[in-house]
Parts: sequence; C-alpha cells; structure tokens
Amino acid sequence: MNHDLIPGVTVSDGVREALAVTLRGCEELIPQADWVRKLVRSELSEQPLRIKLGLDPTAPDIHLGHTVVLNKLRHLQDLGHQVIFLIGDFTSLIGDPSGRNSTRPALTPEQIQANAQTYYKQASLVLDPHKTEIRYNSEWSLPLGAMGMIQLAAKYTVARMMERNDFHDRFKAGTPISVHEFLYPLMQGYDSVALKSDLELGGTDQKFNLLMGRHLQQEYGQEPQCILTMPLLEGLDGVDKMSKSKNNYIGIAEDANTMFAKVLSISDDLMWRWYMLLSFKSMAEIDVLKAQVQAGLNPKQAKVMLAKEITARFHSAAAAEAAEQDFINRSKGGVPDEIAELALSGAPLAISALLKAAGLAPSTSEAGRLIEGGGVRIDSSVVSDKGLKLDAGTYVVQVGKRKFARVTLS
Repeated sequence: MNHDLIPGVTVSDGVREALAVTLRGCEELIPQADWVRKLVRSELSEQPLRIKLGLDPTAPDIHLGHTVVLNKLRHLQDLGHQVIFLIGDFTSLIGDPSGRNSTRPALTPEQIQANAQTYYKQASLVLDPHKTEIRYNSEWSLPLGAMGMIQLAAKYTVARMMERNDFHDRFKAGTPISVHEFLYPLMQGYDSVALKSDLELGGTDQKFNLLMGRHLQQEYGQEPQCILTMPLLEGLDGVDKMSKSKNNYIGIAEDANTMFAKVLSISDDLMWRWYMLLSFKSMAEIDVLKAQVQAGLNPKQAKVMLAKEITARFHSAAAAEAAEQDFINRSKGGVPDEIAELALSGAPLAISALLKAAGLAPSTSEAGRLIEGGGVRIDSSVVSDKGLKLDAGTYVVQVGKRKFARVTLS
C-alpha cells in the first residue's frame, strides 16, 4: 500500500485503520483513492458515510456464505458509518439475471414480503439493528412509472449492457434474453441514486450491477459511489462456494450443536480463510494465532475457538460452551486431527453403500447392523434410518469411537 495513500492529502491514523478494515478479505475496492477521500471528508466533517447493501429476498434463510458481506457491513458500522439494509422488494419482481443461463422466475409480492421479514431478522444477528436503516426499493421504483422508466433506460446503451458476461454468453449461445432483464441492473443502479450512497457492497458476481450505480449517479449529477466486492465463501468441502444445493453449508438458523460440529469438520487450511472472512477478531489477533499454530499449538484448538465464536454470534456464549461440551461428550474428543478424505460419486447414495465404499464397514449388511446399533454418525448426528440416502455434499462420517472419514459425494 502506498504510504501516502493519496499524494498531497493528509491521512490520519483513523482513516488508515478504516481503510484496512475496508480492505480486509475483499476482492476489489473501486476506486480506492475515492474511498480514502470520502473517509477523510467524513472524519473532518464528522458526517458518517452512507453504506448500502441491497438484497433480493429470493429465499428466506441465510447461511454463513451470506454473512461475509454482512460482517463487512458490521465492521464499517462499528466505525460509525450509516448502514443501509436495502430490501429489493421491487427488483425481486424482475429477477436478478446475474450468473444465470436462463430467465429467472419472478416471485410473488407475498413471497417477497415473507422472505424479507425472515431475512432481516436473521441479518440482525450480525448487524446492529439499532444502527441500521431499513429501506425497500419499491419506495422510489414504483413512483417512476412508465415515463420515468423510459427516461432511466435512456441513460445506458444496449452495447454496454451486452458487455455483461452472462448476457454476452447467452446471446452467443442463442439462449433467450428477455427485455425486462436489462431493467434489473438499471433499477439496482437507480437505488444508489435514490439513497445517495457512498459505498455499495456485493459479491463478486454483482460487479456489473454495482458499477451501474456509479454510472447512474454521475448521470444524475451525484458524486459516484465506491464499490466493494467480497469473495464467495467456500463451503465445508473447501472447494465449491457455500450452497444449499451442494449441501456444504451452515445455516445461521441451525441449532448450536450442529453449527459447532460443522465448523470443526472443515480442513485446517480452510479454517484460516474462514477466520479472515467470518471472524470478528482483528487481523493482528489472527496473525498471532496462526504463529502459535506454526510454533506447535494444535490446529484443533484454533478451530474450536472459531467454532465457539461463530456459534456464540448466532446463539449465545453459553450455547457455544454447551455445544463444545456436547461435542466432547458425544464423540470423545471430536474429529481427529488426521482424518481420511475421499471422494465418491453416485449421489444420492445409500448410507450403507457409502460406509462400504469408504472402508468404514466390510459390507452393506454390516453397515445396516452398525446403524441399528446407533454406531454411525453423520456430522456428529446419529443415523437411525438404514434407508437414508445422502445428496451431493461433504460429510464427516463416524463409525464407533475411532473410525472417521470426510467424504465428498458428487
């Protein structure tokens, strides 16, 4: 990082700290110099910056992958800036085409409202609800009307729109693109105009839409926002992004014992990635912990600390302590430091076939007997159904007290 940050601009230690908080774990900050100028102005004027996150409530439940951006919001919120949690009740009616190879089905207003209520309740476990401004983009999108929508559409060209990767790829492949899908990035960008945002956050897949906000703010005579993209969190398998469809996720509404056990199931390498993106510890604290592990501290102790921190955030410190004790009681020390890892295909796969293929049972019939005797666990939960079939995903499978395997099923 340039020591001077911006030539000719005096930058205080407070601004340097705010920039470091902003950059932690991020993919891109565009443009960084503009963000530093905004931070300097905010400090001098004692006026908080307006930081926006827009979310379409397309599903009611949040997993840890969704909290990567929420964590960043909370860090900036703790620095004193104004966080705007924008619920895209209007844009949900269009459907975000980002990363899609087909037109996305729109939700009904009733589905959107129900999802939004659940979504914000869960997000409030990360954000400080007393310092969060909640807005719905129908406030300014509906009053636009047909005339306003046409005037907005005139501020961007079709050629620029077709530079977007998913539109370009679909057009090249002859896959239909509905005209209304062009309106989505325009409407998301107009949200930034309506809210006069200084910074907008999003995943790496939202970069085009975030840049649209900068463009439209300039078109409307506003100072353009900066954009901050955050990476997509790898799931329990350490390979694919966290996703319910991959069954490699931890839902923030899951019970404390399950949450704790799932965090402990991740690899040591993935643990540090999760520390950076999910922990509220400072990077200095994490660096000290990493140095302790390199000096001989058992990595499991660091992983237990992470599991307790995450579990406490979504439940309580007492629940995290109880989850740790439950894990110890049920698995006699939990997942071993050295655990066999293997990949199997054929999902959905019967549990008995999986046990045999993983070398945890000599035959499917013996696997059935082990299940009947309560000796088989999946992610620390006892398996009682011999007919259980496992979907694609990553699982820590335990037979008896000493046989373990981390199985990735595809």
